[in-house]
Amino acid sequence: MAFDSLTEKLQNVFKNLRSKGRLTEDDVKAALKEVKMALLEADVNFKVVKSFVKEVQERAIGQDVMNGLNPGQMVIKIVNEELIRLMGSETTEIKLQPGSAITVIMMAGLQGAGKTTTTAKLAGKFKLKGKKPLLVACDVYRPAAIKQLEINGEKQGVEVFSMGDKIKPADIAKAAMEHAAKNKNNIVILDTAGRLHIDEEMMAELQEIKEAVTVHQTILVVDAMTGQDAVNVASNFNDKIGIDGVIVTKLDGDTRGGAALSIKAVTGKPILYVGMGEKLSDLEQFYPDRMASRILGMGDVLTLIEKAGAEIDEEQAKKTMEKMKKAQFDYEDYLDSMSQMKKMGGLSSIMGMLPGMPGMGNKKMPELDSEENEKKMARMEAMIQSMTVEERRNPDLLNPSRKHRIAKGAGVDIAEVNRMVKQFNETRKMMKKLPGLMGGMGGKKGKFKLPF
Repeated sequence: MAFDSLTEKLQNVFKNLRSKGRLTEDDVKAALKEVKMALLEADVNFKVVKSFVKEVQERAIGQDVMNGLNPGQMVIKIVNEELIRLMGSETTEIKLQPGSAITVIMMAGLQGAGKTTTTAKLAGKFKLKGKKPLLVACDVYRPAAIKQLEINGEKQGVEVFSMGDKIKPADIAKAAMEHAAKNKNNIVILDTAGRLHIDEEMMAELQEIKEAVTVHQTILVVDAMTGQDAVNVASNFNDKIGIDGVIVTKLDGDTRGGAALSIKAVTGKPILYVGMGEKLSDLEQFYPDRMASRILGMGDVLTLIEKAGAEIDEEQAKKTMEKMKKAQFDYEDYLDSMSQMKKMGGLSSIMGMLPGMPGMGNKKMPELDSEENEKKMARMEAMIQSMTVEERRNPDLLNPSRKHRIAKGAGVDIAEVNRMVKQFNETRKMMKKLPGLMGGMGGKKGKFKLPF
């Protein structure tokens, strides 16, 4: 995740604080100096960092903290609370018009921020909530923009309204409103044109659309990879056309992530969603408390549970759990588990949401979803798919001649098949022990429970 390096640095600072029985004022100041450096290196706005550290220091040097039983933990608690406040304290929903009235959302942003893809992702979110969105292609300058919106709209099962690239965007928006009224669409999302940088022509066009139709929400899409530039872009858009909220994309990438920590403080506008991957489902609602928890290495189990609920077939999961308990786990289940993991964003995405497990991009953890590992997983899938149904359901059937046939069918070396079989058998052995471990951990049978 974007905050891997920041998480690691903050955890080191907090480890030092926890190791001290009592804290002096100098201890707190020294720790906060390191916090300040870590935030600046994460590309958080300088003024925001200065204000943040001042707030934490004022609270941390208070009598209650310094004389408390565990001052180190109290300082960490204050940092967590101030991080949440910095990012907006509460989750902000996109405000929709009451009843069956049409809500018009105008999407804006610079080229390359992922605006068109994000627009389709947002439409998919509304569809899941029972709404009937209409995507409107108002980017008439970039040749591939209309086609891209149509392809993504089709994948999401959302209608796309287009009039080609010869009509003015404001006129397209007006025609789309008539279409929406006739077809009972209750949300209209306008995908407007981006530019390589902010210019008067783009701002004038957005203003023209606002004059042609009533825009209820103007949402800016910014790229986390651009760091402080993303914050400057947000400030400029807000000053010139007024924005209601921000979606930060590419927060899963190898970036410092400071934009997500600075936008609300600099613009006063909330972050609504964050893009955590390229798939159309990889758009997460922004929860300041959960993001603070991730940054501090405390995990984000709630988002993990929600992701699992949205992506995993509950019946299938129950069946697999029963088979695991009875030690009947087979290659078909193995294939299913790989598929479910992919749907949830890969192993690093899952691990990054668990407490004490920051993202996988730092030195201590290998890149679990690297291109090489993705290729390995694809080869494993090919090997399992080269088995007969009987072989998949009865793993003990795999003798040397069957393994040779599977290797040939999957286009891999026999050594790879042997490695995969060994890995599967180790997994199955672990599954056999799992029910006992679940009951026996914690000293008394049945005491240990999964966190969800």
